[in-house]
Amino acid sequence: MTTHMPKISVEIPQELLDDLDEHVGDDGKFVNRSDAIRASIRKNLDILDEIDDRHDRLETDE
Repeated sequence: MTTHMPKISVEIPQELLDDLDEHVGDDGKFVNRSDAIRASIRKNLDILDEIDDRHDRLETDE
């Protein structure tokens, strides 16, 4: 089963793109830019979820 993935366009500074590209390709951690960006978004969302969970616990403990 193939998952439909919408395409988006994002403008980023050249310096950030250069840093991203250092991790893409045969010697990098990611196959392509899309793979790197998806992984980065997932990681960022996980971090935000963890922060939300901690925040909720702090409010409940009071």
